[in-house]
Amino acid sequence: QVQLVESGGGLVQAGGSLRLSCTASGSIFSINAMGWYRQAPGKDRELVAAINKGGRTLYAESVKGRFTVSGDNTKSTLYLQMNSLKTEDTAMYYCAARKGIQGPDYWGQGTQVTVSS
Repeated sequence: QVQLVESGGGLVQAGGSLRLSCTASGSIFSINAMGWYRQAPGKDRELVAAINKGGRTLYAESVKGRFTVSGDNTKSTLYLQMNSLKTEDTAMYYCAARKGIQGPDYWGQGTQVTVSS
């Protein structure tokens, strides 16, 4: 089992920045990739950014150039640096991890990001 705990959400004005963190514990050796998802009220959960063991990243088109996903293996922590935030970035942000090709297999509890105009 893997446990994921997010932190770093909050309220920020449009144009501002936030950094989300996700600390993993448990059987972290089994993780092949981690990522950030978000879900706004009334909308489906969507992938925001992900990174695999090899360091390859991918991003949703809506956040490219503004968000950066990274990991610190020494701290078993995943980060999401969010710059130039927009009101449409307001959502609950979830950290996720997968073991195999399909997933995610594990989810964090979520952290709220609210961007005001």
